[in-house]
Amino acid sequence: MAATVESHIQSTAPFDVERVRRDFPILASEVRGRRLVYLDSAATAQRPQAVIDAVNRFYTSQNSNVHRGVHYLSEIATREFDDARLRIARFINAPETHEVIMTHGVTESINLVAHSYGARFISAGDEILLTTMEHHSNIVPWQLLAERTGAIIRQIPINERGEVRLDEYAKLLNPRVKMVGIVHISNALGTINPVKQMIAMAHEHSIPVLVDGAQAAPHLRVDVRDLDCDFYAFSGHKLCGPTGVGVLYGKTHWLEEMPPFLGGGDMILSVSFEKTIFNSLPWKFEAGTPDIAGVIGMGAAVDYLTAIGLDRIAAWEKELLDYATLRVGSIAGVRLIGTAQEKAGVLSFVMDDVHPHDIGTILDQEGVAIRAGHHCAQPVMKFFGLPATARASLAFYNTREEIDILATAIERVREVFAA
Repeated sequence: MAATVESHIQSTAPFDVERVRRDFPILASEVRGRRLVYLDSAATAQRPQAVIDAVNRFYTSQNSNVHRGVHYLSEIATREFDDARLRIARFINAPETHEVIMTHGVTESINLVAHSYGARFISAGDEILLTTMEHHSNIVPWQLLAERTGAIIRQIPINERGEVRLDEYAKLLNPRVKMVGIVHISNALGTINPVKQMIAMAHEHSIPVLVDGAQAAPHLRVDVRDLDCDFYAFSGHKLCGPTGVGVLYGKTHWLEEMPPFLGGGDMILSVSFEKTIFNSLPWKFEAGTPDIAGVIGMGAAVDYLTAIGLDRIAAWEKELLDYATLRVGSIAGVRLIGTAQEKAGVLSFVMDDVHPHDIGTILDQEGVAIRAGHHCAQPVMKFFGLPATARASLAFYNTREEIDILATAIERVREVFAA
């Protein structure tokens, strides 16, 4: 049977962060003799026991290939796999289950669109619009396409707060533009972009829009029907699921027009040396044996987050972000990078005369896990004139006490470099 979430988490109950934390075994760990304070969820989230159990159950009692066998284990595996896709489709309110393509993550999802959509619809002189704050995964695939086709990439600029300049975006929209790529939430800044408005603006010019939802799907209620996006990509490991699995949502009419991305088993109806007939959606884009355990685990993660409630998750994380902004932002010598009015739980900062890697190293000695670097978003680092930032990223299993520990650890950085 499909994995279910334990009933002790009720979406109508007050948010009990300590109860939630008990669902995550790793949060009880100690690091360098101190209790782990995990503030790197933008890189990868931790996994609740429900997800660990779902993956373990598959390998322990259900392991078989899907869509091929007629024996008992294959029937169970296929049912679990297909049911997970259905629950993931409901999670984002996809109109049709066949519009949910299982991939290895956002990176593959965007590469799929750039390669397949690009092969059919983009040629020399066409334009692709990307924001300055895009992750490399939503830049490099389009650059590769531009090199192959002669298309042109243009930047949608941002302001000093890390917000998209909608006035400049409007000026860039023209008949030559064949795709707009927008990150829903910036992994480097935490900015929540006005994607629904930007999609509507692009659609006024009949331009399709791809949304990178890697940071949004775990933290906000995502409704692809309401957004009216043409493509939406997100990854399992960002939303408490396994690594190496993800989703590409695409509107049916685009997916049907696009050629396959990879060739092989399961994406075909028949093969001869004269001609291959491709399978219908979604399997047309799912060549080879999928990450079955990963998809089942992702389904369990979706169940878990749904049971807690995305609105409640967003509200708690907003409370944490407000508190962290006040605590960290008030430390002498600290400058916050990314101060958009609409933000998710990402706190990027720099300190006077201290390299972010040194900040990260000292915080690690205090048991605090953050990220330091350019966060695979070098164009936005260049915009702010920085090589890197220190980044604390929050999740619904974090606490105010952990923010206090972070602030104390940052004060320790000041002490070390003042000595």
